[in-house]
Amino acid sequence: MPWTLAPVTRRVVLWAAMLGAGAGAAAQAVVVHYNSRPPYLILQEGVLSGLTGSPTAGAFRASGISYVIAETPATRQLKILKDNEGFDCAIGWFKNPEREAFAKFTKPIYQDEPQVVLTAAENNKIKPTDTIESVLSNPDLTLLVKNSYSYGKGLDALIEKFHPKRQAVSIENIQMFKMIQAQRADYMFTAPEEAAVTIPIAGFQPHQFKLIKLGNMPKGEYRYVMCSQNVPDDTIARLNAFIKP
Repeated sequence: MPWTLAPVTRRVVLWAAMLGAGAGAAAQAVVVHYNSRPPYLILQEGVLSGLTGSPTAGAFRASGISYVIAETPATRQLKILKDNEGFDCAIGWFKNPEREAFAKFTKPIYQDEPQVVLTAAENNKIKPTDTIESVLSNPDLTLLVKNSYSYGKGLDALIEKFHPKRQAVSIENIQMFKMIQAQRADYMFTAPEEAAVTIPIAGFQPHQFKLIKLGNMPKGEYRYVMCSQNVPDDTIARLNAFIKP
């Protein structure tokens, strides 16, 4: 049974995992937060799918865990999990020490391709022969980053080490791609599979950008279902049983 939308308020979707489950069971449902982000999370005709959406939906469906899904901005998802006031999970997050301090994680649901540098086609400041270290240590380049966002342990550590000049924003990737194309920042990091989908969604053509594979770029990171501490360990274990390696 796919995740389907029902006409309820706040764009929250209730799905009872067990036939005949009543209001009491629904009240204990895990709230699974998502943020539309192709190709990872896609909601089409009421069905949640994508590189991280499909395995998450499959695990909840197969495990028989009652849940609701709610469209929630990424920064709000973090706050909800930190507040730990209910049974909440979020789809497709990287694991890092800061998040492990307040959240629980399932087994990995997807591994990204290695990150690439996204620049405007007219921006010639970064060359394919550059390394990640040389780019991050270049004082003439401005890196566009998202607040409270992790680019994976390896890349986060390099950013922390070299302290590049940064412009931090709280907008989604589509708007960030527009900023890069307008050269309001020199570059940003993105997974190539996400760039291929986001460029046309943002209203551009592939030739308007460069995707540069830098030397020494860390391997692509794993993505997880990240849950609040209130979510029982048994729930995590039940999900893990149906997440394919």
